[in-house]
Amino acid sequence: MDQHMSKSAEEWRNTTLRNAREKTAERQPSFVTSSNIDVPPLLSEEDQHDFDAQERLGFPGEFPYTRGIHPGMYRSRLWTMRQYAGFGTAEESNRRYHFLLSQGTTGLSVAFDLPTQMGYDADHPLSVGEVGKVGVSISSLEDMETLLQGLPLESISTSMTINATAIILLSLYIAVAKKQGAEVRKISGTVQNDVLKEYIARGTYIYPPQHSMRIITDIFRYCAEQLPRWNTISISGYHIREAGATAVQEIAFTLSNAISYVQAALDAGLNVDRFAGQLSFFFNSHNNLFEEVAKFRAARRMWAHIMRERFSAQDPRSLMLRFHTQTAGSTLTAQQPDNNIVRTAYQALSAVLGGTQSLHTNSKDEALSLPTEDAARVALRTQQILAYETGVAEVVDPLAGSYYVEYLTNQIEQRAWEYIHKIDDLGGSVHAIERGFMQAEIEQAAYNYQLALEKQSAIVVGVNRFITEQEERPILLRVDPAVSQRQVARLATLRERRDNALVQQKLQALEEGATGTANLVPLIIEAVEAYATLGEISDTMRRVFGEQREFRSIE
Repeated sequence: MDQHMSKSAEEWRNTTLRNAREKTAERQPSFVTSSNIDVPPLLSEEDQHDFDAQERLGFPGEFPYTRGIHPGMYRSRLWTMRQYAGFGTAEESNRRYHFLLSQGTTGLSVAFDLPTQMGYDADHPLSVGEVGKVGVSISSLEDMETLLQGLPLESISTSMTINATAIILLSLYIAVAKKQGAEVRKISGTVQNDVLKEYIARGTYIYPPQHSMRIITDIFRYCAEQLPRWNTISISGYHIREAGATAVQEIAFTLSNAISYVQAALDAGLNVDRFAGQLSFFFNSHNNLFEEVAKFRAARRMWAHIMRERFSAQDPRSLMLRFHTQTAGSTLTAQQPDNNIVRTAYQALSAVLGGTQSLHTNSKDEALSLPTEDAARVALRTQQILAYETGVAEVVDPLAGSYYVEYLTNQIEQRAWEYIHKIDDLGGSVHAIERGFMQAEIEQAAYNYQLALEKQSAIVVGVNRFITEQEERPILLRVDPAVSQRQVARLATLRERRDNALVQQKLQALEEGATGTANLVPLIIEAVEAYATLGEISDTMRRVFGEQREFRSIE
């Protein structure tokens, strides 16, 4: 055998690599990922000495699903191309949805404004200045009918990014489908419905945790019986990552939250294999390409083991981690916004190499405003070029077996399990949130990253290096300030026209159901069909459940 071929990796490090370093120093003292995982200069077969490929990888479509949840992955069907959109009034957002569908998007993703997310109608005093700003304003069934006008709900998939008021928006969607004459059991989509991450990282919660969990499990039960094609929750690591978490923290905290949701459903008497196949996940795709690919693969493997070993799930669908990905909004820069197109393309590539089921690519101008049509088109074209021109969709899990990718996958999994065990010791996600554990970990990670930026050990092109003195300001989308006035007037007209006695009757039935143990979904559907508003329904539940104030750490 050739002596050069028989040299070990350790010998190479001690000879060839060391000699090279003596001549030319490495660019920095050490190399680490965003999760502070050491990046060795080289990995080889020797570093995989205890790696059982059959056990750790398996095959696509088979346990532990590391290589993908479907045997053919994108050879059979490309990922769903969603573009997150919504602003101003329902009419404006409806026009944007029709535009996106005409450009080749294959699924809708609805953004709601802050009043809608927080359970306030457009005419509530706390809604002033926020109506239609970061998403579409929805206060009633009338608004929802306008939002979905001309969209065939039986044949398109709709994702709604809504949490505290998810049960109301789902009910509105069902009511519109019924009015369209659609067969409700055939409608498909996702409602985010993940309130635990709101307590951790985002803040758009309304009710205390125990009541929020009751609402979530009511949705699980209703959809298991009535909406078999609907994803009842999108357990989100995206916002956790946007708040400053590392890749390891993103999947660890997300999976811990998922464990709490599954346990809550079991405690409510649901059979795990009746609802687990309707759970889905929502992850961030950040800048470190290989770490992101490894993160997605590790998350799939961990979830399969959690569901089989912790919850004794038997149905293979219950073991499959299905996820939507959005490129990282927190990496978009107001400086040199054209650079964001490149960032988004690489982030989208890592999501696809990692086996995502659907994808949203951010628009280049989102650090400055809601996206313009032109920017949204470029973001969609980024996905289409990736799908049809690069060849990455033609093979399943193309990076499997890479010494580096498998090393990162194992490292991320190991560190994520350590977090999950800590959270278990604290009594699970709800108790860990109440103690401020996850919030403190994210805050520390965000602080460490900010220090790295200031020291320039982390580089953001156009921000702390490669800066240009004068930059052109792009054309931005402006939300008409009159949107709020139009929405308020529309609500006033609705309240005059509807049967207010019927509305009060339906709200009273909802209050009685919330006080008792009735499933709230049918009661809310009846209320929205009577044109009770989102704010009226939320206030009814506020009277029963109360409101949650910010958690304070007791450490």
